Amino acid sequence: METKVIKSMHPLMMITGVAVLLFSVAGIAAIMGWIPTSFGHPSDTAPLEKLSTNAATSPASRTHKVPVQLASNTPAKAKCAECGVIESVHQIEQRGEGSGLGAVGGAVVGGLLGNQVGGGHGKEVMTVVGAVGGAVAGNQVEKQVKSTTSYEITIRFDNGSSRVINAATAPTWRPGDKVKVINDTIQSNA
Repeated sequence: METKVIKSMHPLMMITGVAVLLFSVAGIAAIMGWIPTSFGHPSDTAPLEKLSTNAATSPASRTHKVPVQLASNTPAKAKCAECGVIESVHQIEQRGEGSGLGAVGGAVVGGLLGNQVGGGHGKEVMTVVGAVGGAVAGNQVEKQVKSTTSYEITIRFDNGSSRVINAATAPTWRPGDKVKVINDTIQSNA
């Protein structure tokens, strides 16, 4: 008669494997931006600016004043048709598309890592869990890598019209800056 000896995994090894898996998931979530951070961005001040401009244009603060014209013998200054003021700068996030390569690569890596945990049927289950988790994470990483950021700059011209110019890089302009637009290029008008 032959007896089988079943070796069981030490409880601390099981806990260590689960902890490593949880920390990996938390790290992936932090890298992917799924976990909110406490770091602010320059574009986060837009609601405050909107609040202050709404307060300045409230009915109580509006008064009707009669325009005053002074006589002068100097010629009137010609208006600049290309001159204006930066009204707003908005950051636009364009999410990337997954082609499937990230999911396949993530599934392979996740399956290999999951295969290192457990024994017997537990090892098979962890391999499947690792492969599925890796596929999801790999797809998200691929989308994040392929995502792009652009900027929309709104300019209010001296004649009252406005225009939106798109930029691929972060602009140095801030709301209130006086600028001149020549051939779709923003220049300082100081």
